[in-house]
Amino acid sequence: MYEIKPIVFTLSNGIRVVYLHAPAQVAHLGVTVLGGSRFELPGEDGLAHFLEHCIFKGTSKRKAFHILSRLDSVGGELNAYTAKEEICVYASFTKEHIRRASELLADITLNSNFPLKEIIKEKEIILDEINSYLDSPSDKIFDDFEGYLFEGHALGNNILGTKERVQGFTRDHLVDYVKRFFTADNMVISFVGDLSRNKLEKILEEDFKHCPAGNHVPVIEKFEPRKAFHIRSKEANYQVHAIVGGLAPNYLDESRRGMTMMTNILGGPALNSRLTLSIREKYGYSYNVEANYTPYVDTGFWSVYLGTDPKYIDKSLALIRKELKLLRTKKLGVLQLNRAKEQLKGHLALGLDSNSGLMLGLGKSLLLFNQIDTIQEIYAGIDKLTEIELMEIANRYFSEDNYSELVFDLQED
Repeated sequence: MYEIKPIVFTLSNGIRVVYLHAPAQVAHLGVTVLGGSRFELPGEDGLAHFLEHCIFKGTSKRKAFHILSRLDSVGGELNAYTAKEEICVYASFTKEHIRRASELLADITLNSNFPLKEIIKEKEIILDEINSYLDSPSDKIFDDFEGYLFEGHALGNNILGTKERVQGFTRDHLVDYVKRFFTADNMVISFVGDLSRNKLEKILEEDFKHCPAGNHVPVIEKFEPRKAFHIRSKEANYQVHAIVGGLAPNYLDESRRGMTMMTNILGGPALNSRLTLSIREKYGYSYNVEANYTPYVDTGFWSVYLGTDPKYIDKSLALIRKELKLLRTKKLGVLQLNRAKEQLKGHLALGLDSNSGLMLGLGKSLLLFNQIDTIQEIYAGIDKLTEIELMEIANRYFSEDNYSELVFDLQED
């Protein structure tokens, strides 16, 4: 079994670091902050994402051009993303440039000064991003589904925000958001690469020594489940798009591995998933059908998505309901269960083949769990799953009373 053995340590100012030695020419470093869109205050919809864009636009000692060129000039890459629970700024670079990458990430996460000229310019970029998103129903339907599922809760807010909100953001909004979340107790640094732990620690101690200590962790607003919904709206252009889904276990729930396996069986990335074999291979109704499971700190959701011709949408939805019912009512056979376990382990192993993805995953795991599960522990958890346990999970989350449907029909000419 391939095993990873990350080391977790804490800098003198309280920043937690997860370090994994990997004998590779390319190294990866990230700063992950517990400050995603679910922590925005009322009226701040889209602020976390706006900050992610503006954080590259200038610091007390660098202009935007110098930030963007610092790693690019040596063949490295600088990037960031915003999710519901975290913001991450990260870099990939050849290992000899670790000091350059570390100093740059520290500079932009701790010293960004958000020049007014750059803020105005970046608003136009994000407005264009929103327009592009609105023009893509296959993307929009996922956010709309979460909006209905978590209606009235911050988890239901679109990460991009709205055009009106973005246009109203000021430099003060950005500065305040950084003060609230970019503190030592609320961030994690993750590294995967060919550098000794001692050398990395010395570099990080120097570069991040001015990070404010902070004295709080964001409050998780409790989510109260809503009633299931069945909505159809005219939003599509060429295909009908549909999502069937509902609530699912959170990060800490013991049934999360079982739910991962169930969605993998249902419509995971393998070509032999049940929905792919049925909807795509047997009937030819859809080019793309997939099942996903997204856990959060306190809740989660599962979904099945497909895009299809209008004449096939009702038949496709019926096939999805049929497979959900089978998982609720028919136990997996011994051979089926063993194959499903081996397939899931294989997918996890493939995920470990990307050091960049591994760096991001380790940072997120430490940030949200304050722990790192070993591969051996994960595999042991998968091996313990029984057909009875999987059926119980299916009945809890895949019952007809609990799942919802959202369909984007074709717009009228």
